[in-house]
Amino acid sequence: MTGKTTLINALPPAAQAATAMAQRYGNRPDALLEMLHDLQHEEGFIAEAALPALAKALNLSRAEVHGVVTFYHEFRRAPAGRHVVKVCRAEACQSMGGRALEAAIRKSLHIGFGETTSDGAITLEAVYCLGNCALSPAIMVDEKLVGRVDAQKFEAIATELRA
Repeated sequence: MTGKTTLINALPPAAQAATAMAQRYGNRPDALLEMLHDLQHEEGFIAEAALPALAKALNLSRAEVHGVVTFYHEFRRAPAGRHVVKVCRAEACQSMGGRALEAAIRKSLHIGFGETTSDGAITLEAVYCLGNCALSPAIMVDEKLVGRVDAQKFEAIATELRA
């Protein structure tokens, strides 16, 4: 084992994953977004311990890395539930009852955007276009588009996700 490997292994798991990810990208700061996407894909979210590790590996400040992670809504800061429901909040969906659907979903799940139900079944996320405007209002359930959603249709989906 080399000295460098020993130092990496002494880090918390999230920092180890971030350091390894940075190394895969040659510690290039211009690849930060790609690293964050890959890290979230592999780990499920961007852990707090990953931020200083990425900053150090890329010779950036922790604030710069934190700024990127918090600027983009796609990055999760905590593990998601077993299922992820994304609700389109773009104009086309809003004009077709999207706001009422959002309210019904939040009431049904007892959570807001960016939160996970207490049973860990569903994480609710806002997105700003799913490209399914012709079938608005639309949601995405675990990467599957669902169109023409109303409160009743969502209840059926939520019941199935919790089963």
